[in-house]
Amino acid sequence: MGALVLAIKVISLSALLFLLLVTICLCSAAISIEIASAGQRDCPHRYSGCGSGQHLRAQCHKASLFTRVVNFDPACACTVRAGSRTFETRLILTQFSDLGLAKPLLAALAAKGYTIPTPIQLQAIPPLLDGRDVCGIAQTGTGKTAAFALPSLDYFHRNPKPRMQRSCRMLVLSPTRELAAQIGASFRDYGRQMQVSVETVFGGVPIGRQIKALGQGVDVLVATPGRLIDLVQQRAVTLKDVEIFVLDEADQMLDLGFIVPLKQIDKMLPKDRQSLFFSATMPKTISELGDRFLTNPVKVAVTPIASTAERVQQYVTFLNQIEKQALLTIQLGKEEIDRALVFSRTKHGADKIVKHLHAANIGCAAIHGNKSQANRTQALNAFRKGEIKILIATDIAARGIDVSGVSHVFNFDMPNVPEQYVHRIGRTARAGADGIAISYVAGEEKGWLRQIERLTGVKLNPVPLPANFDELKAKLPKPANKPAAQRHDGGGRDRPRGDRPERTEGDRARRPFRPHRKPGGVGAHKGAVRKTGSR
Repeated sequence: MGALVLAIKVISLSALLFLLLVTICLCSAAISIEIASAGQRDCPHRYSGCGSGQHLRAQCHKASLFTRVVNFDPACACTVRAGSRTFETRLILTQFSDLGLAKPLLAALAAKGYTIPTPIQLQAIPPLLDGRDVCGIAQTGTGKTAAFALPSLDYFHRNPKPRMQRSCRMLVLSPTRELAAQIGASFRDYGRQMQVSVETVFGGVPIGRQIKALGQGVDVLVATPGRLIDLVQQRAVTLKDVEIFVLDEADQMLDLGFIVPLKQIDKMLPKDRQSLFFSATMPKTISELGDRFLTNPVKVAVTPIASTAERVQQYVTFLNQIEKQALLTIQLGKEEIDRALVFSRTKHGADKIVKHLHAANIGCAAIHGNKSQANRTQALNAFRKGEIKILIATDIAARGIDVSGVSHVFNFDMPNVPEQYVHRIGRTARAGADGIAISYVAGEEKGWLRQIERLTGVKLNPVPLPANFDELKAKLPKPANKPAAQRHDGGGRDRPRGDRPERTEGDRARRPFRPHRKPGGVGAHKGAVRKTGSR
């Protein structure tokens, strides 16, 4: 009896194993997911997504089981449905070569040493290659420029067209001159092995050269809103042929008051276009602006809205406003700093910081709206090359500085817009490096600090003033007064008098006519006119 029961169990187990094997074979025969090469983009069953960017194709080997990819998530997990059965699989594709980009682009990326895409690039590039509108949210320094530059250049490579006079195929709007220049440089770097014309236009420089450059037409036009409208009004460029439109750093556009120019530009653009909308934060006003420009967009986000970089150590020191300059000078003199950015809320404040640091023999320069474009470019280039280690900037430059090796960010003045704090400290801890952000908070700025901590969900680590702060402050050199010849205040009443004695009332008396004037000379007519009456 026992032998019979054992035999039955063996037969049952064998049958179950056989059924399981048959099921696996049927599934394997029914479903095959393969990576389509760049030349297979016309496959009707392709689906772009999965961050990997490769076109995945699901093929059915039996007519009774139709197989299709129904979902991708950014972590490259895909769901495949075959008939009534659903299967999960995971693909690991994390290199630019997996994205199906054109060979010239891959060669340019390899020349720069770029092999692994960032998360925003993994998510944004695939739908952009398919011609979809995209709304992207990511911190500064995460590779947003490449996320829209690479698929756009890929499109130009596969769809060449002759350039039209005073026209462009792609328009990229930037809030600041520095950022516009950097975006243009990135397009030239990525497209160096392609015949792509890139032109950058912004204010602060003569417009004549820009008009001449646009005469023959360009493929990519990077512009600030104000200068673009000037060029359109002078009929130097038309936007009717734009195929791809990019609005970069949209939240900064609104902060700088560009909402009216943006609406004007929107009316000039053709309705049939691909639109890309990138921002570091996404408050309600920015979302409403995106609805104006985008059509059924794919939304990609790699970090929580208004989050700060994880690798940034954030500190705060509470002090009086008049103590800030001394503390900054002391810390810059003793800290081990590779490169540091100091943010001031005002232009005058930035110049004042430079004056005090120069007095302490600390090399630095400032960039802000009152500086000429030549001076701003010169200061930024010196900062990039390491000729100066300290750059003082207003928030106009918070989005336009892409310099590797920034180890410290100092918030000399706290921003009154919480999102601006995210953009400021995003200048450090780039490309996987660590960074330090130090904020000086006076009494009236504590409310802004609370708003920042509420927005970011990060509480800054408090650091007290140095124990011997008063002693160190007393030893700091005072900045020298600017010589009279260098003053540009337009008036002379505040100029130092030097050794010249002050004039007395007697000195101010009217000087009489000189005697012994020549006949017919100056003053010879005196007394010649006789008063004949009164009115």
